[in-house]
Amino acid sequence: MRTTLSLDDDVVAQLTELRSRHDRPFKQLINDVLRAGLAQLERAEPVRCGPYTLSVSLGKSRLPDVDDISDVLALVEGESHL
Repeated sequence: MRTTLSLDDDVVAQLTELRSRHDRPFKQLINDVLRAGLAQLERAEPVRCGPYTLSVSLGKSRLPDVDDISDVLALVEGESHL
């Protein structure tokens, strides 16, 4: 199969280095690298994600009840908050 690839500069640099060390045609090098990468992906264990957030204790609440915002404002700012 014939296709066109757009390669990042760092990938081209690595491929050029590999090509100079192994003295292989570019087409063969690309196929070998892709085969090795695909084989490694098939062998790799799936990545297990942990919890997205960690629970942290913030200590005891300074206010006994925060359900009624009016009570909270009266406690924090005094009765003149109205």
